[in-house]
Amino acid sequence: MSKIRNLLFYIVTIGGFSALIYFVISKGRLLQSDPMPLTTDDQQSSWGHFVDAVEHNVSYPVAILLLQIIVIILVARMLSFLCRKIGQPGVIGEIVAGIILGPSLLGTYFPEFSAFLFPASSLGNLSVLSQVGLVLFMFVVGMELDLGVLRNKAHEAVVISHASIILPFALGVILAYFIFQSTAPAHIHFISYALFIGISMSITAFPVLARIVQERGLTKTKLGSLVITCAAADDITAWCILAAVIAVVKAGSLLSAGYTILLAIAYVGIMLRFVRPFLRRIGDMYSNKEGLSKPIVGIFFIMLLVSSWTTEVIGIHALFGAFMAGAIMPPNLKFRNIFIEKVEDVALVLLLPLFFVFTGLRTQVGLISGPAAWELFAAVVAVAVTGKFLGSALAARFVGQSWQNSLTIGALMNTRGLMELIALNIGYDLGVISPEMFAILVLMALITTFMTGPALELIQRLFHKQAGGGIVRRGDKYNVLISFGNPYTGQLLVRLANVLTRKSKDSATVTALHLSPGNELNQFNAVEFESDSFQFIHKEAERLKQDFTPLFQPAHDIDAEITEVANTGDFDLLLVGIGQSVFEGTTLGKILGFTSRVINPERLYDSLKGTDKLFGGGIFDERTKHILKSVRIPTGVLIDKDLNLVNHIIVPIFEADDSFLLFYMQKLIQNGEVVISVLDTSGIIRNNTAFKESIRAIELAAPQHINLVEDHRIDKAFLNGHDLMLISLDSWKKVLDSRSIWLSDTPSVLIVKP
Repeated sequence: MSKIRNLLFYIVTIGGFSALIYFVISKGRLLQSDPMPLTTDDQQSSWGHFVDAVEHNVSYPVAILLLQIIVIILVARMLSFLCRKIGQPGVIGEIVAGIILGPSLLGTYFPEFSAFLFPASSLGNLSVLSQVGLVLFMFVVGMELDLGVLRNKAHEAVVISHASIILPFALGVILAYFIFQSTAPAHIHFISYALFIGISMSITAFPVLARIVQERGLTKTKLGSLVITCAAADDITAWCILAAVIAVVKAGSLLSAGYTILLAIAYVGIMLRFVRPFLRRIGDMYSNKEGLSKPIVGIFFIMLLVSSWTTEVIGIHALFGAFMAGAIMPPNLKFRNIFIEKVEDVALVLLLPLFFVFTGLRTQVGLISGPAAWELFAAVVAVAVTGKFLGSALAARFVGQSWQNSLTIGALMNTRGLMELIALNIGYDLGVISPEMFAILVLMALITTFMTGPALELIQRLFHKQAGGGIVRRGDKYNVLISFGNPYTGQLLVRLANVLTRKSKDSATVTALHLSPGNELNQFNAVEFESDSFQFIHKEAERLKQDFTPLFQPAHDIDAEITEVANTGDFDLLLVGIGQSVFEGTTLGKILGFTSRVINPERLYDSLKGTDKLFGGGIFDERTKHILKSVRIPTGVLIDKDLNLVNHIIVPIFEADDSFLLFYMQKLIQNGEVVISVLDTSGIIRNNTAFKESIRAIELAAPQHINLVEDHRIDKAFLNGHDLMLISLDSWKKVLDSRSIWLSDTPSVLIVKP
């Protein structure tokens, strides 16, 4: 009754007031002094008016800016994903996206579309937004610097980082001496040009380096800690030098720049002496998300903006102020992590790609033409790599690092990436470098970042060969690797691994692997992520008295990383849980072959070919299919149906090749004291003497723990009386085809691929 009353009220209210509005408008038209009725031509041209209005709206500055942002983010994310798939930092893809959307490619081959998407009048808006993104990004970079680590490892780090600055800086100044007359813009003093070329050779990309260290699992190693500290010290020193160089460039001489440098020193002193203690007090009081209210967040953002404005007015650029504001944030790790989460996604995903494209719009690769230009490019790359790589590696060797570690530090410190682009754009804005030199230095930044991964692989391969190669074996131990995405699945897999190894702890090991998307981690939230991920698994392991080794690391391609760990580690069995795609079961997902991250071309191809059922069709998710195809060690996939205790197991045998399951039956009986029902579905065991004798041998060793069951005894009650079904992958395919009636009644299932 209430629904009818509400509907009547709605109709009367809307209808009555609509009629009133129409009546007032009709009467209001009579108030016009000379109302002009629509002519036939006006009516016929209404579509033309609409089209004109749409064209005007499309070219409106806000519409252009929004379209630019959409295109930039799509292209940047796509190329970033592709770079990560080939083992490169995502920032390379974003830099390449900027060059592609700039005059070097889009402007050359599609000039009309480029002129529509990036008209000259819109570049001012794009520049301002990109600068806002840089301010926020530098704020995050400053926050991610752990000054405590810097103090603890200051001696070695300062020696290595400063050597990695002074050598390329000196080589850059020498290079500037030879190329000044042919490449420097008119009216630029040599000191300004030389200092800027020197600093361009000296910069290390701290954020990119930190991500590479995390992705390669080096964060908790001595080498990883040292190189992160070196990069942090390098970052601070380079930015201080850059601030001094900017002051010199703007002032025109060292003497005039002295006033700017004195003001900068005073500014740093005020920030450290007065502002930092105040912020520390706030951080101690509001170190949780509930307490970090909008007014408190507002205080920190005002501090960020005031700091950036101050350094811009002083003459050392707003980005230095943002970096300084981040560096003096409260040292409370929890507080910094909360704040980084608030700022990082907007800065990195939304605003920072605008900077890459704005840089790409300035980069004209076509200016590098002719033998002389390419010789100059080769000289710049050679100076940059030689100075940074050798400076870091030789200094690391001098302070006592091995040659392998020294060369690894050199390769990592040679990474430039985004930080180099920031410095180059500052120099370009100041008029210190020409468009041609700007293009050369942008490509140098791209190449030196790109070469980091291959250089690390080459160093690792070289020293592994010298050491005899191979992975250190753990004797004759049976080593189980479990890989889990969510803690609940991890608990189940630990429980299953315990049944396989419970009484063989001296001759078996369990390793728990959890991978986190690399772009979600920084050094502050990595510890929190690891603790949360393994919290329930530690509790389950304590309950079972099961020792295990946690292995936590970020990865941009989780599928490939699981495969890499399983194939290169000393493991005898991989256990994983079944996953589920975001689009699993949806019509769109079935048609397009979506995964939870991106359209999967391989799945789309398999769907079109009709081969998707080879790995379980809708039962297996994309990640599980990839693991089954790629992992070279035995792999068990758990389909959970409220697995609790594992006391009774059913093992269906569909073919003679299932005999490999006897190995797992023995382990389950020996370690877990389970009772196993072996189901001879097609008389395979009855007609195979070797198979039958093997089961008899197990029965003699463990009476009452294994028994043969005929196919006709299988019903719902029988299946419900078991805790787990152990089955081979090939037999599972047969179950899907010929015993699908079992599927609704089976207990939890462990599918094993030999």
